[in-house]
Amino acid sequence: MTTKYDQIGIGYNTTRKADPFLTQKLVEHMQPKKNGNYLDMGCGTGNYTIALQEKGYQMIGVDPSTTMLEQAKLKNGAIDWKQGLAENTELPSQSVDGIVAFLTILHWTDLEKGFSELFRVLKPNDNLVVFTSTPKQMKGYWLCHYFPEMMTACIEQMPSLETVKKAMEQGGFKQFKTDSYAIRPDLEDKFLYSGKHNPELYFDSQIQKGISSFSALANQVEVAQGHSQLREDISSGKINEIVKSYDIQLGDYLFIITRK
Repeated sequence: MTTKYDQIGIGYNTTRKADPFLTQKLVEHMQPKKNGNYLDMGCGTGNYTIALQEKGYQMIGVDPSTTMLEQAKLKNGAIDWKQGLAENTELPSQSVDGIVAFLTILHWTDLEKGFSELFRVLKPNDNLVVFTSTPKQMKGYWLCHYFPEMMTACIEQMPSLETVKKAMEQGGFKQFKTDSYAIRPDLEDKFLYSGKHNPELYFDSQIQKGISSFSALANQVEVAQGHSQLREDISSGKINEIVKSYDIQLGDYLFIITRK
């Protein structure tokens, strides 16, 4: 099974680390019990899977990328790592006490099938926690000013909140709540908008490799031009004006919490 992340997996883990604040938010929203069994769907190299396991929760990590899973196994051999899709986890029905899906739903091929499968493997009265961003939020990223084609491609593949809720309902879930997240200056996980408060991050080639938008969607000519303009605006101070113009007060990412 070949995925986009098989191609970018090498070096991905250099800059993608579990952020303590976001890890704690996952715990708060999932409401896990110490004796439960929990699924990290789309676990990648296992950063959040391992962080949650270290808090005392028994974890299963499922991901379609063999490259990512090989790195995860090297970091923690005690976790049950499995190759699979959101649409087909191959886990038994009602076998997990909670699920987290961190920045992964945009890569699913069928949201309704994915949520239907997660509904199947989740036990009754337990939570699924999705961490994602919405098109409305992403239009407020100042990255749109410097990398418009890349960001357009990102936004087009990102399901809206309405689409996600509808797919959840079709999959069987009925209860929903949301919790917006604005990038904190101390964010340790270098995903797409991690440089919101520190534009210099986007000049780091390792950080770019760990962001699928730069590594898989971006036109390198546009990236070079965007970097040149960004450098000029940082030097002149114009970057502050650009950042302010894109602050739309919707939060930068979103937790979507649903219950079976």
